[in-house]
Amino acid sequence: MKHAPITKKDLVSNEEFDAIRNKRRHEVMTLKKNRRFSVGPDITFYFENKDTLIWQIQEMLFIEKGGDEQIQDELDAYNPLIPNGDEWVATMMIEIDDFERRRLTLAQLGHIENQIFLSFDDEDVQAIPTDDMERTNESGKASAVHFLHFRFSKEQKKKIQNASSVTLSIRHPRYHFASEIVGEILTSLKNDLSKD
Repeated sequence: MKHAPITKKDLVSNEEFDAIRNKRRHEVMTLKKNRRFSVGPDITFYFENKDTLIWQIQEMLFIEKGGDEQIQDELDAYNPLIPNGDEWVATMMIEIDDFERRRLTLAQLGHIENQIFLSFDDEDVQAIPTDDMERTNESGKASAVHFLHFRFSKEQKKKIQNASSVTLSIRHPRYHFASEIVGEILTSLKNDLSKD
C-alpha cells in the first residue's frame, strides 16, 4: 500500500505524546513483532512502515526536544523510508552486545549492505542501500545500522503476494546466512505492497 509522506499534521506535541507514550509504545511493539526478522546470530531486520516511522520521529522529538527545526530534520530523514507500494524497506542492525566482539565483527563486514537478497519463486532481488551516507569506512569497517530498500516490479509483486515463503539471505564472505520469512511476518510485509 502506498503511503503519503509524514507531515507535521501526523505528529503530536511532546506534551500530548508524553500522555499517550506508554499506550502507543505497546501498540507499536505489537506491530513491530510481525515486522522484525533475524538472519544469522547477529543481524536483525526491522521492516518499516508509516506507523513505525511516526513512532520513531515522535520518540526522537520527545527525547531530544529540538523544537520545530528538529521536526523538519526528522521528516527529511524518515520520509524516504516509507514503503512506496512497490518495495519493502528495512533497517538492518548488526546487534552484538559484547563491545570487543562487535568491534572485531564490524571490522570484517565491510560493504555487507551490498550483499543482501530476497528470493522467491525464480526471483532474486538485491537490496538497495540508501545513499544518505557511506556505511563502510575507509578501513573497511561496517556501520552497525543500514537502511535498505527492496524494490519490486509488478510481476515480482504478484509473485510475492502468492508466495508462502520468501528467503532473506546475506551473502557476505564473512557472514553467510539465510532465513525464510513466513506466516504473520510475511503477511504483514505483503500489506506494504500496492495491488497494481
